[in-house]
Amino acid sequence: MLNKDELERYARHIVLREVGGPGQAKLKTSRVLVIGAGGLGAPVLLYLAAAGVGTLGIVDDDTVSLSNLQRQVIHSTLDSGMRKVDSAEAAIARLNPHVVVESHMTRLDPSNALDLISKYDVVADGSDNFATRYLVADACYFASKPLITAAVGTFDGSLTTLRAHEKRADGTRNPTYRCLFPEPPPAGTVPACAEAGILGALPGILGSMMALEVIREIVGFGEGLVGRLLMVDTRSMRFETLNYAWDPGNPLTGETPTIKDLSSNY
Repeated sequence: MLNKDELERYARHIVLREVGGPGQAKLKTSRVLVIGAGGLGAPVLLYLAAAGVGTLGIVDDDTVSLSNLQRQVIHSTLDSGMRKVDSAEAAIARLNPHVVVESHMTRLDPSNALDLISKYDVVADGSDNFATRYLVADACYFASKPLITAAVGTFDGSLTTLRAHEKRADGTRNPTYRCLFPEPPPAGTVPACAEAGILGALPGILGSMMALEVIREIVGFGEGLVGRLLMVDTRSMRFETLNYAWDPGNPLTGETPTIKDLSSNY
């Protein structure tokens, strides 16, 4: 049930036919795990907290530095040197005291990913490396959890939703992350943010869209991004969508799967 304060706080959601009181109640009882409290994770956390998601889990093992603040808007100058999970938790508490925050000051690896992810309803991955993205996607498959995953470059980004544990209406499996990206790019071909730079507002755009996809997954309205990759180019302000499908040769859910658990190296 929503109390009087929550009814006022979420009034603009409640009047939406697609959300309403029942949808807002779903948000209140939902548990969402956000991987990374950086450029993408910051707007995801802020908008999900503002939306009234009942419990937010945050996974990050880093501390706040001044170079983060150009894009990681959940942190402030006074937070420099602070653990990102603590800084993010404090910002969420200021924004919405009704939200419970569960901080995980750790780096995801094959030994802890499945246990962490299994405790939540939806996962939003804002990590900054392919190894973690593959690990999170595989773990969400094994845990039967929906995953919203995004990535950003210098001026461009992409976003998709994965429900690899489910099938389509025609009986075909939903695609996995490995159907979309069968192999990570060779080492050294994708420069790190510190080397290449990044437009500060870009992760804000993609992170806000991630939050929207999470809310859609919880409330259940509209057409999501399962089997569709949304690509954004901010230099020309172009938004394009690429359709992709289940690959019978993928090693996770293909006809002859070779990945049976998370014991593989990521």
